[in-house]
Amino acid sequence: MRIAIVVGETSGDMLGIGLMKALKKHYPDATFEGIGGPLMEAEGFESFVPMERLAVMGLVEILGRLFELLKVRKNLVKYWQQNPPDVFIGIDAPEFNTQLEYKLKQSGIKTVHYVSPSVWAWRSKRIHKIKKSVDLMLTLLPFEAKFYQDHDVPVSFVGHNLADSIAFESNSEVARQFFNFDTTDKVVCLMPGSRGSEVEKLCPVFIQTAELVFAKNPHARFILPAANDTRKQQIQKFISEMQPTVKIDIIDGNSKVCMQAADVILLASGTATLEGMLLKKPMIVSYILSPITAMIMRRLIKQDFISLPNLLAGREVVPEILQENATAENLANAVSERLDDENLVQQLQETFLDIHKQLKCDANEQAAQAVVNLLESQFETQLDSQSNTSSLDKKND
Repeated sequence: MRIAIVVGETSGDMLGIGLMKALKKHYPDATFEGIGGPLMEAEGFESFVPMERLAVMGLVEILGRLFELLKVRKNLVKYWQQNPPDVFIGIDAPEFNTQLEYKLKQSGIKTVHYVSPSVWAWRSKRIHKIKKSVDLMLTLLPFEAKFYQDHDVPVSFVGHNLADSIAFESNSEVARQFFNFDTTDKVVCLMPGSRGSEVEKLCPVFIQTAELVFAKNPHARFILPAANDTRKQQIQKFISEMQPTVKIDIIDGNSKVCMQAADVILLASGTATLEGMLLKKPMIVSYILSPITAMIMRRLIKQDFISLPNLLAGREVVPEILQENATAENLANAVSERLDDENLVQQLQETFLDIHKQLKCDANEQAAQAVVNLLESQFETQLDSQSNTSSLDKKND
């Protein structure tokens, strides 16, 4: 069994390794190839291209890497058309994967897309291309599955593996002891993103925010988990250049432990907001795109929110401070408010627990079983075809 997978960022790597392990239970001799991250590679995945090359966000930002991305995709299509895998699974990275899935499906290769693009939020006409590109859509969120059902796209809601891996009640004290925080410390976790373009825009304003928060609350402590060595060097460069008046501890990875230890999280919009929600932490979500990209996105987006906690709750439960509003002053005010308001924290925890229960579905196994069902139906169809051909041959004889 040869299984091809393409992921484009850290969150996809996390989903990919969980899916690989679950699929190996069904196909112990399966091999995995394509584009994966370090977690997947440690599990035996053969990555043709470093995952980091696909990690780019924003319409304008993609243009700078367009020719490289197109070349990578063209090479993958050519290789898999000549050496067809049993199934292709694109994990997130919709701008890259959807066209890849389309080409492979046209070549007779079964295709699965894991993590729905936000077609329910913007550019809804993409559903027609998706319908032609995938044999199965796997969604993490329940409201996404309904959208695909309404458009007659084969879909399976599998839940989120983060919801499976995180307990309903997390132990913050153990995490705080890991960093040797005092009981009086107010811990703020800064998470400017895992992509270079995100860190470039958000890290400086997050550093300025930390200074303002510390000026109001001298018990505040700041930790900043770096997604990888490249991001760590990028963050260290900003701190070296800006020389902040407050100490910010850069942590190698361990983002989950950092969030567990935090009283408040200030972070970029993305999968990390889901993890923070599952850990029941107050958070402030921020994001900054290039002005042109932001202008285009505002015209296209149909939803009132961009962060997963708000989308899942159906209302604003965490502040979204974006673009020109993402100033150090605005962010610092929001952080300080949540450091001081215990009632708000309690209300958030109750809301987040309800959502957590909805998403805890044993996602890795559910996703693997959906892929197995797709493959088995394919094999059954092939067997039926062979049986019919054999019957016709006997009649002709």
